[in-house]
Amino acid sequence: MKPIDEKTLDRIIEQITSQVLLSLQEEPAAKGSAGSAPLSAHDFTRHAQPVLSAGADRLASTLGVAPTDKSLAHTIDHTLLKPDATQDQIAQLCFEARKYGFASVCVNPTHVKLCADLLKGSGVPVCTTVGFPLGATPTEVKVFEAQQSIRDGATEVDMVINVGALKSNEYELVRDDIASVARACHAGGSLLKVIIEAAFLTNEEKVVACQLAKVAGADFVKTSTGFGPSGATPEDVALMRRVVGPSMGVKAAGGIRTYADAQKMIAAGASRIGASASVKIIQGPEEKRP
Repeated sequence: MKPIDEKTLDRIIEQITSQVLLSLQEEPAAKGSAGSAPLSAHDFTRHAQPVLSAGADRLASTLGVAPTDKSLAHTIDHTLLKPDATQDQIAQLCFEARKYGFASVCVNPTHVKLCADLLKGSGVPVCTTVGFPLGATPTEVKVFEAQQSIRDGATEVDMVINVGALKSNEYELVRDDIASVARACHAGGSLLKVIIEAAFLTNEEKVVACQLAKVAGADFVKTSTGFGPSGATPEDVALMRRVVGPSMGVKAAGGIRTYADAQKMIAAGASRIGASASVKIIQGPEEKRP
């Protein structure tokens, strides 16, 4: 695919922002979920304004911004999401997270309670998944899944958007799906990362998905589940960072296996990395290893 220059990218983002705004304006208020007010032009423009100026400060060191910390481990969610993961493997994951100081362990909901017990007092959070890996579950189920995981000890939640709804231009449905899970997470003191599964989306749809996640109150946008047709790319990370601005997290996940891979994602604007090859990654470039 031919690279997009900055001027063209800015124009695309502005056009899509306008289209999404018009679409949401046309949705009747009755279609909104209970407790969720219709999105006004003022509200959407206020939330989407960073789209026009994003990227300038992406190396700031606050939460959700591309990190300047040279300790790569602190940016990595040490991940094990295989369906056949055993308790012994989960225990090893937690041992490694404690040893190296990873940003979190990321596991399926059934393992959250075990991880919370194994990591107690370590300072390493437990991250889990919701609506994973397809995103094609009802909002109420995603909310319950998030709430149960938080009760079990998760303090970070990675949810998958309703990809089909996004591709059908049902923007208010997607917004409300994310917002409902965001409210549940924040009420429980947890962060929400929104997986857009970029491999299924056009560039225009990626922009829309990131805008909706930001408007809905998510803390991060995330590239991929790792179970889709492909994973993270620096190009997607750069686009997502540009859309959400410097104050929101961008997590790159899927296919990140080496130190070089991770460095490319961080250079593109990622503030968090999701990887199962975490230990290998933090060992540095292969040519510099003993």
